[in-house]
Amino acid sequence: MRSQYAAATTLLLICSTAIAADDEGFRPLFNGKDLSGWVDVNTAPSTWTIKDGMLICSGKPIGELRTDRMYENFILEAEWRHMKPGGNAGIFVWADDITARGQPFIRGIEVQVLDNAYGKSNWFTTHGDIFPIHGAKMRPLTGHNVGKPNGRAFPTEHRSNPSPKWNHYRIVCKDGTISLSVNGKEVTRGADAVPRKGYICLESEGGIVHWRNIKVKELPPSGKLKPEHVAIKDRGFKSLYNGVDFTNWKFGDGHRGHWHAKDWVMDFDGKGDTLWTEKEYEDFELIVDWRWVNKPKKQMEPIILPSGDYAVDTDGKQKKAEVLDAGDSGIFLRGSGKYQLNIWCWPCGSGEMWGIRGDKRMPPAVRAGAVPKVRADRPIGQWNRFHIRCVGERVVVHLNDKLVIDNTIPGMKLKGAIGLQKHGDPIQFANIYIKELK
Repeated sequence: MRSQYAAATTLLLICSTAIAADDEGFRPLFNGKDLSGWVDVNTAPSTWTIKDGMLICSGKPIGELRTDRMYENFILEAEWRHMKPGGNAGIFVWADDITARGQPFIRGIEVQVLDNAYGKSNWFTTHGDIFPIHGAKMRPLTGHNVGKPNGRAFPTEHRSNPSPKWNHYRIVCKDGTISLSVNGKEVTRGADAVPRKGYICLESEGGIVHWRNIKVKELPPSGKLKPEHVAIKDRGFKSLYNGVDFTNWKFGDGHRGHWHAKDWVMDFDGKGDTLWTEKEYEDFELIVDWRWVNKPKKQMEPIILPSGDYAVDTDGKQKKAEVLDAGDSGIFLRGSGKYQLNIWCWPCGSGEMWGIRGDKRMPPAVRAGAVPKVRADRPIGQWNRFHIRCVGERVVVHLNDKLVIDNTIPGMKLKGAIGLQKHGDPIQFANIYIKELK
């Protein structure tokens, strides 16, 4: 009897030692009290609340909360439960700082957190899929996608508990490989991830989900990272739109019924007033995504020459070209319609500065600088991204990663609000981020 007791005690000590060793090096990612160490990427204060040591996500709007620092090689553990059947959420690893163009989510590798209330599917499961999104890459090592150079890895076993039971995830990320253990057993694996250093994110995607015991253990770095292996580092952008209301904007009677907060998308019917930020800005960088919602129609529009003048024929009549047209809008800079970046379907493309190009008092070089260098618009119905930089009197604009405007405007106001223009046509905006430059 004494021998059996001694053996049991020895076994218990061995197990306890193993557990203690496994816990060495872990530190909490969530302190159970506040969001220290986390950055709200594109959601609202109401999205994330804390109660009884749990981080509670409302699921509204769709978006992310990310860590304030990057991780390369690490072990992440977390417990989660959905409070309604069919709930959806996720954990992202190796993610960028802000959301991808026209998406409420960040480029990275997603570990699915989905309640198992769905029926059978050939393209997703509810037990721990891992997959790259929005330009990231990963080679699946489990499931029926094995052998594909890029795609979704499926779990080898169904182990997640249904709502409202708790589940435990253990995610191991090392040198571009990733594995997931669900409730104590490894089920999903992927390799050759790009990027393989970045932020850790918790995803809000409609489901009410509770989180607890979120902790991380960092592993030695590889020392062999290439530039493409590293996600985009925090550039200091702050969201101007929270997905649930018009906080940060001057929203009044002229906007009600026309501007709508539709989750991560700001929807405008084109009939209300221009929407201005509450705050005035001096030097800044601004990111704005937009897309047309009207059905395009063929229309003849003027051709603008590189000089800023209209092209004319031998009789002096304006030359026009046939385009697919879906509307007209714009972004006002520094509180003035004169400093407008056009969003339209004219042959020259969006980004044109109408008020500067058409001002014959401006020097010829300034007027020419108000014409887009290239037409960078994506097809109607697809999302576009402006990246605008205003420093002093200089305006530099990229549209869909292409330089369209690089111009100094003499006498430009040095401070003012930012406006989303009413021009009579419906349009959607999303992913509005600003960084003030000191």
